[in-house]
Order: sequence, then C-alpha cells, then structure tokens
Amino acid sequence: MNNRNNLVVLILAIGVFGIMNTEMGVVGILPLMADHYGITVSRAGQLVSLFALVVAITGPVLPVLFSGINRKKVMLLSLGIFVLGNVISIFAADFNVALVARAIPAFFHPIYCSLALTIAATSGNQNEARKAITTIVMGVSAGMVLGVPITTFIASISSIEMAMTFAAVLNTLAFLATLLFVPSMPVQGKRSYGSQLSVLKKPLTWLSIATIIFMTAAVAGTNSYTADYLGKVTHISGKTLSIVLFLYGVASILGNVLAGKLLFRNAMKTAIFFPIVMGLVFIVWFFTGEILVSMVIVMTLFGILFSIQNNINQYWITSAAPEAPEFANGLFVSCSNWGISIGTAVGGLFLTDMGIEYILWGGLLFLILSWVTILLRSSLYNPVKQLSQ
Repeated sequence: MNNRNNLVVLILAIGVFGIMNTEMGVVGILPLMADHYGITVSRAGQLVSLFALVVAITGPVLPVLFSGINRKKVMLLSLGIFVLGNVISIFAADFNVALVARAIPAFFHPIYCSLALTIAATSGNQNEARKAITTIVMGVSAGMVLGVPITTFIASISSIEMAMTFAAVLNTLAFLATLLFVPSMPVQGKRSYGSQLSVLKKPLTWLSIATIIFMTAAVAGTNSYTADYLGKVTHISGKTLSIVLFLYGVASILGNVLAGKLLFRNAMKTAIFFPIVMGLVFIVWFFTGEILVSMVIVMTLFGILFSIQNNINQYWITSAAPEAPEFANGLFVSCSNWGISIGTAVGGLFLTDMGIEYILWGGLLFLILSWVTILLRSSLYNPVKQLSQ
C-alpha cells in the first residue's frame, strides 16, 4: 500500500472517529444535558436513541443510493453535514433544535462509514486491504469507547458546549484533510441498485445479519452499563473510574491490531471461538465483579474483545456479499446499531428486574445465539469459498 493510500486511510479513520464520537460521546453527559435543557435524563436519552434509530433504518439504503457518486464528494458532503450539525448543537438553546441537529447528520453516518470501509477494502492486496479495514474499524471502536470518557472529561472540567466542540473539531479536521489531501475518486463500473439488493435473496446474508445483531447485542448490553456497574458493584469512582475506562479504551485499540491478524490467519476459527472466549470473560466478570484487580484485568480483556467483535462483524457480512461492498458495509453499520439498541434494552430489563450484576446474563444469552448462527454458517456453507483466507 503506497503512501497516498496510507494517508487516505488515516484521514478516513479520523473521519470515522469523529462521526462515531458525535453519536456516542454524549452518552456520558446525558445528566448534564438534561440539566442544561431542563428535561428528564430519559428524554435527553433521545439524543442517542434517535440517532441510532436513523442509522439503523437508513444504513442498508443510503450507501447504495450514493454508491455511484464521486467518493471524495460524498465524503466532503457527509463531513460537512456533521460539522454543521455539531456547530448547531453547541449553540442550540432549545432541546428540539439540538435533537434535529443530531438527527440530520445521522442520515450520513452509514454513508460515510460504508464508504470508508469500501475504500479500505480496495487499497491494496488482501493483506494490505485487511490492515486498512482494521484501521477504519479502529476508528469506529475508538469513537464508541474512547469518545465517551473524553467527552465526559471535557464536560467535567469545562462545559457541555466545549465537550461538543471536541466532536466539531474532529469532523472539521477530517473535512479539511479530505479537501486538501484526498484525490478525486470517481466511481468505476457502478453496480446497479438491483444487483446490490439481490444479495438479500441469499440465506447466507441473513445468517450473517443475525450474527452481527446477536454479537453486537451481547457486547453492547454490557458495555452500556459498564460505568454504572463499576461504580455500584466494584465501588470504583472519580479518577479511578476514569483511569479504568481509559484503559478499556486503549485495550480496544490494541484489539483491532490483534483482530486483523486473527482474521487473516483463520477467519472462521476466529468467529467460532469468539463467543466462547467472551462468555468466559463474562463468567469471570460475574463472579469477581467486587474485586478491583480482577475487574481491571476483565476490563482490559473486554476492551480487546470489543474491537475483535467489531472486526468479525464487518468481515462476516462483507464476505457473505462481496459482490455488493457498499450495501454490505451499510448492513454492517445498520445491524450494529440494531444490536446496540436491542442489547441495551435487554440489558436494561435484567438490570431493572434482577439488579445490575445480572446484565451479564443478557450478554451470555446473545453470545449463545450468535454462536448458533456462526455454527450454522460454518456447517451450511463452505468456509474456504465464503471466507477465503
């Protein structure tokens, strides 16, 4: 992969990080947002849930509609909309205005993320392409995991306006870097909409969709309540909690590097063993949740596995529909958001009915379901053909 390709992939990763931070960063400051707008925390939560809903619904469709347009123009349009939405959010005095300012950019979230993954997949030979995809997914993971503590930290030492400015700066930097350093990328040999959507006729595609939703739900249902769990069960608070969450975020970045190597060596075995390994981590977590040292180790492992899961999911759907990369990557983004929504909802049920210690049971349930769909794909389809190494 030449230096120009490396630079483009790096710019895309920064763009994905900024977009994911826009989506997930406000999770840690919802109580502050509620106070700022004089509303309940549950209503403030619409800033997250509405964004995720828009992405989940539009994810499979919009990347296909934009698949024939010059890719640089689509990147600039998407990032420009995010910058505008970020700026309006910073100065919005009314909650409904802030809600709309987040909902509109959400339409362009799957477009940009799908495009970034598609460009990465064509950036060199198979090994180089996998490394490029891993870099993009690293941006996704970092935005989801590091975005929350960074945004929360900025808000705690300054204000929510400054916290949201962080996302605006990231997206602005990505926009300028794209404008200055990314060459024009006209689309060669555009695929028809019908040919891309035809992958939905394959049972393999639907098995892959189910796996992504179940696997994401398993991780998200626990991840969404991690900070609360560490506070109430492990009794970690203040700076110690920030350090543990930051360690978790750093581990997730390292997990991307490991994921790329594992998938390149043997994708099918990596997928089959992932639910087992994650399940063992959940079991250790359940029985040693009150022990600080144990939880530091568990959170490190959880961070690594969090990123491996993202990489498996992306590879799982694109290998099932290699003839429609934009649509497949759109499905990855959409299904991941459905998984986050479902996992968080089920985790909330376990929390409400049984206590926060039992959120891990919901995760184990979804891991079992994902393992079943993985084994079905392994047995029904030739892994050499479907997951070429």
